[in-house]
Amino acid sequence: MKYFSLNDKNHKVSFEDAVVRGLAPGKALYFPEEIPDLPKAFFQKLNKLPKEEIAFEAIQPFVGEEIDKNGLQEILKKTLDFEFPVVQISETIGTLELFHGPTLAFKDVGAGFMAGCLGHFVKKGNLGKITVLVATSGDTGGAVANGFLGVEGIDVVILYPKGKVSEIQEKQLTTLGQNITALEVNGNFDDCQDMVKKAFSDEDISDKRQLTSANSINVARWLPQMFYYFFAYKQLAGKQQKLAFSVPSGNFGNICAGMLAKKMGLPIDHFIASNNENNVVTRYLQSQEYSPKPSVQTISNAMDVGNPSNFVRILELFKGEFNPLSQQLSSYSFSDVETRKAIKEVKDKYNYVMDPHGAVGYLGLQQFLIENNDYYGTFLETAHPVKFLKTVEDVIEEKVGIPASIKEAMNKEKKSIEISDYSELKEYLMQ
Repeated sequence: MKYFSLNDKNHKVSFEDAVVRGLAPGKALYFPEEIPDLPKAFFQKLNKLPKEEIAFEAIQPFVGEEIDKNGLQEILKKTLDFEFPVVQISETIGTLELFHGPTLAFKDVGAGFMAGCLGHFVKKGNLGKITVLVATSGDTGGAVANGFLGVEGIDVVILYPKGKVSEIQEKQLTTLGQNITALEVNGNFDDCQDMVKKAFSDEDISDKRQLTSANSINVARWLPQMFYYFFAYKQLAGKQQKLAFSVPSGNFGNICAGMLAKKMGLPIDHFIASNNENNVVTRYLQSQEYSPKPSVQTISNAMDVGNPSNFVRILELFKGEFNPLSQQLSSYSFSDVETRKAIKEVKDKYNYVMDPHGAVGYLGLQQFLIENNDYYGTFLETAHPVKFLKTVEDVIEEKVGIPASIKEAMNKEKKSIEISDYSELKEYLMQ
């Protein structure tokens, strides 16, 4: 499988090169040259297959021969060492829980898979030391830090916006030490992401360090998110209604991976991009004009993205044609007030506790089902509510049980380096 630059389709690289480079020249994203059609027989037997085998069949065409079968199976076994249950909320609504991994967030899968791939390539001995440079609006940092912790030959540098991630999220990315460094940025997520992209095109840095990114802009972080939808379909295949998935969307890697799975043949009928007040895609689907704007801070902070990187990949899936895209994708946006109300409503009515991101997903699904009552809807619960402890407890007026792994992280000392602009990031990377 080759990957081409979305800025220059003549620029093509292997899977390994795409993973190691992270971005194509000119800060462009890589995209697979072909999207495989999975055989119908695979979907017919899906409900009998273990999750590792499902994942292998889905991802192997994108990896090709660059990781042998045994190596790829071992990476998947380590990456998927937890469950992905669909929990029934009401007669027509379920939630896919993606927070049963080591950092209680959906990004554990992408981070673990990428760490496994990159570690495999480093062991081949051709790369030298690699620096993973990543921006986080919340959960990416902790997942990447955990996934790459102690991986030989790899340093990890995480940029996060000061005061704009939850206390638990911050502890998860600032307390590990070893090969993990956290840079606390005086700015917002977009500032962090812009610094990362600028570093990739800075020849002074590339002469000194081999950089790659572990944001969902990296194909090894983005692609394995398709697994969620296969695992959910396995559990939902007996439903008589059409299937819709509502995805809390920030940088749009997760929903893009789901739409890629549909292109490969997975029988999902519709997707909903559920936004908080950072609603550039909601506005695009209303006006056909894509107008990024500075992000605003919300209680669903992992979605506080004003210019979602992966939306260009969604456009590529549909060859830039608006009408086919708008037939498969709806989008709605919601305020913090509406998000809090939804958390309270679902707890009172169904005795289920959502985190703020899942609550936005629930709201988007609820809105869609008002006009499309022939669907069964699943919203993605992308993080454990404990990661947003104060917000959730204030709303439901109850205590949330704290897992042992979180208690352990909260007792550790935070270690970070404050920076304010790109020059300080560059100075650090040039040391």
